[in-house]
Amino acid sequence: QVELVESGGGLVQAGGSLRLSCAASGRGFRTYSMAWFRQTPGKEREFVAEVTWNGGSPSYADSVKGRFTVSRDLAKNTVSLEMNSLKPEDTGVYFCRVVLAGGMTVYWGQGTQVTVSS
Repeated sequence: QVELVESGGGLVQAGGSLRLSCAASGRGFRTYSMAWFRQTPGKEREFVAEVTWNGGSPSYADSVKGRFTVSRDLAKNTVSLEMNSLKPEDTGVYFCRVVLAGGMTVYWGQGTQVTVSS
C-alpha cells in the first residue's frame, strides 16, 4: 500500500505562483511515474504533467506548457509542481498520481485545492 499526501494548494491572484508537493510513502515500492491531474466541478479529471522514474523529458498538457514545471526527488519519493503565471482557468482540485513499476498499480492522492482569482 502506498499513501500519497499533497500539499501547497491555496488561493492566489492571476499571474501569481504556487508550488504543489506530493509525498509517497509505503514499504518496498518502486515508482514508474508520478503525475499531476486536476479536476473542476462538472468536468472530468484532466492530465496536467508527468515525470517518469528516470527523470526523462517530462510531459505537460498544452494548457500549462511554459508555465508549469514538474520535478521529482527519487530519494524522497516526492513530486512537485511549480505553477507560474497562474490563470483563473487553472482553478481546481489537483491530484497526485503514482504508477508503480510494472505499470499495473496506480495510487491517487486526496487532492489539494488551487484557486486563482481574477
